Amino acid sequence: MDALFSDFKQAHYQESGPLLASTITPIAPFHDPKRLRIFHRETDDYSIAADVRYQITHYDKSLQIKKQEANAWIDVYIAFWKALGPILDAENGSAHDDWAKVYESWKEVANTLHRGYSGGHFAVWTIPCLYVAGKYLRLYAIRADEKAKANSDGGLQMKTGGFGDDIASDVGKNEKLEDAARQINRIFTLCISDRAPLEESRKWAIYYTTNLLFKTYFRLNSIGLSKNILRALVASRTDMPELDMFPKAHIVTFKYYAGVIAFLDEDYKQAEDHLSQAYNLCLASATRNRELILTYLIPTRLLTSHLLPSPSLLNPYPRLGALFIPLSRAIRLGSLHAFDSALAAGEPEFVKRRIYLTLERGRDICLRNLLRKVCKQQAWQDDGKIRKVDLEEFVKAVEVTSIRILLSPGIPIPIPIISNHFPFSPPPKKTKTNTPRHSVSKMQDLLKGYISRDHGVVVLSKSGAFPGTGI
Repeated sequence: MDALFSDFKQAHYQESGPLLASTITPIAPFHDPKRLRIFHRETDDYSIAADVRYQITHYDKSLQIKKQEANAWIDVYIAFWKALGPILDAENGSAHDDWAKVYESWKEVANTLHRGYSGGHFAVWTIPCLYVAGKYLRLYAIRADEKAKANSDGGLQMKTGGFGDDIASDVGKNEKLEDAARQINRIFTLCISDRAPLEESRKWAIYYTTNLLFKTYFRLNSIGLSKNILRALVASRTDMPELDMFPKAHIVTFKYYAGVIAFLDEDYKQAEDHLSQAYNLCLASATRNRELILTYLIPTRLLTSHLLPSPSLLNPYPRLGALFIPLSRAIRLGSLHAFDSALAAGEPEFVKRRIYLTLERGRDICLRNLLRKVCKQQAWQDDGKIRKVDLEEFVKAVEVTSIRILLSPGIPIPIPIISNHFPFSPPPKKTKTNTPRHSVSKMQDLLKGYISRDHGVVVLSKSGAFPGTGI
């Protein structure tokens, strides 16, 4: 007990929030792996209140803490001690492990901290304690729901940690996690509603708490609730510190989730902005986090800028390479069959990550590249102002049963072309009712021109017929 409260006092002397938070973290520090067991064993239900009060208010008279603040910390450490019993049992895998009880006991720790902050007893430098409360509230809720599912039908075990914990759970009801979302939302409200001056405000905890809510809502597949959080942040932005004043880790995680939310709303320009910032700020050593950002940034840039990932970009991420390199190769070659094959091969992961429908739109770019090849290989019919290509040439390029393309030097591979992806229809027989011109509206951002059905040609713009390709 002395070791734990020695850190408590040192944290107050230094006003060190991380050191203070370590004293209520349910994971023993590396340098003192037995600290939690010793703390829990050295007292009991009858003595805990007196022992904690002695450590905080009497053991070191030089520690000047106001009475109300001292009482609030005493309540926190009593709740923490009570929570350690079920936590230690559960982590040891004993016969008495009960993750639901762990969650409920830790929720009491979080609620005790909430009362202390809402009463104005804790200074702003102590807010890392809120980080610890929210983080483990969420993790213990996930463990409790997993255990409940396993007890009911032997269900699968799911990972609970990580920056990218954003895949909806499919194990049925998530009773504890839904409750955790409500508790973390209370912490969010506690922070965003603080009217103290910024240098003393709990708003410095807002983005960490926001990120916890994002992770929780994504796992619950309640992404719509994340938009409510974003709207609340926008409404309070005049009273908030600038985003770049927060820790970089908070910014990167926030930008990642804001980008994914925009991506799922099909606001791809906004998604590209958020995800690009997240990627540029993310440490190069954080390989897993960068991989998660690229999972959404690559499809986004495919649509917004028609940019494909380079092999050098994907080399550090084998999983992404296996998914995106075949698609990229097919798009570059203009092979619809190869594109469909690559999309089908990666479908389970694409659907899981919610990027399948976005990637599917890359077929138009693949088709554009095929038509571009037709134009490059066929002699232009150039009258000085426009370029014309026989419509039949375009149709044949798609309807041909197979073509041979070198995917690697010396290895010819037949790739069938599927005709029903072609956006034009063959030129009809000329009649008086035929409309002479039809704009190529389906591919308006990829190909500039129109179909002249009377002449059976595609008339392409002489300048930038295929935007962004140099032709």
